[in-house]
Amino acid sequence: METAIEIGLIITSIALIASVILQSKGAGLGGLTGADSGTVFSARRGIERTLFYVTIGLSVLFFILAILAILIYRF
Repeated sequence: METAIEIGLIITSIALIASVILQSKGAGLGGLTGADSGTVFSARRGIERTLFYVTIGLSVLFFILAILAILIYRF
């Protein structure tokens, strides 16, 4: 059980890092469409919205796994 949680934490953290890097302003996916990506507020559409929700899901999963790891190692 402990090994499965550790492996889950590693995989989740790598996926979370990748999704955050893909969302960075310098490599924004909105720049692929030719639209002005320099605006402060813009609506997320298509792949950007999906990536946003995936990042939220991965972060929630990461925190749940981290709390489980703390509880398992403590007791």
